[in-house]
Amino acid sequence: MLYSMKQTCQKVGMTYEALKFYCNQGLVPNVKRDKNNYRVFDEHDIEWIKGLTCLKRCGMSLEDMKLYLELCLKGKSTIPERKEILKNQRNLLMKRMENLQKDIAYIDWKQHYYDDVLSGKIKYTSNLINTDEK
Repeated sequence: MLYSMKQTCQKVGMTYEALKFYCNQGLVPNVKRDKNNYRVFDEHDIEWIKGLTCLKRCGMSLEDMKLYLELCLKGKSTIPERKEILKNQRNLLMKRMENLQKDIAYIDWKQHYYDDVLSGKIKYTSNLINTDEK
């Protein structure tokens, strides 16, 4: 079955503009066209595009996605290089996740601090203004 741009966008959770951009950047190889010269996509294309959206969410650059595609198009012999690219991206994600966990812990701490101030358990202090009562 072939899907239109709009149908493909719905299936992969991508905007029309983003899919068009990816196609124009050459990130979706071998794009097929219907009788009216509109782009159409099959299940293989859709799975590839889903992978691209994952790589984008992971923070992979356009250049790295192009390199990854180039390696994929060369076949099985490039799997070790592709694994290394994905390993590096995973390491970056793990670091981002650590930072997010620290940020969440800070926000949780701050919420508890505000709760304690509002309930009268502790005195309010600020790093920005003088809160000493005279």
